[in-house]
Amino acid sequence: MAVTDPVEVDHRSCRRVAPILARVGDKWSILTIMTLAGGSKRFSELRRAIDGISQRMLTLTLRGLERDGFVARTVTPSIPPRVDYELTALGRSLREPVVALGQWVQEHLDKIDDARAAFDRANAED
Repeated sequence: MAVTDPVEVDHRSCRRVAPILARVGDKWSILTIMTLAGGSKRFSELRRAIDGISQRMLTLTLRGLERDGFVARTVTPSIPPRVDYELTALGRSLREPVVALGQWVQEHLDKIDDARAAFDRANAED
C-alpha cells in the first residue's frame, strides 16, 4: 500500500484505539517511557529526570502506564518501602516508534516552524 493511498478506517475500533493513542502520545507518557528505557528507576529518580513534571502528574502518568501494561511497579518491603518502576515487554516495544516519531519531528522542525509562522501571519491580518 502506497503512503498516498486512503487508509481504510474501522470506526468501531477507533473507540478502543483512541484512548491508547492518547496515553502513549501524551507528552509525560513519552518522556516517562523514554526515561525508563534506560532501566528501572525509583519515583524520585524519574521526577528529577523528567524536567517540569509535578509529583501529581508523574503519579497519574505512572498509574495510567501501569494500568495499560506499559510499566511494572515493584514494591520492596523495607523501611521506608522501596518502589521501582520499569518498562514491561509491551512498554519496551514502544521505544522504537517513540524514537521514530521524535526523529521525524527533528527532521521536519523547520517546515513546521515555517507553516506556523505563515499561519500566524495570515491570521494576524484578520
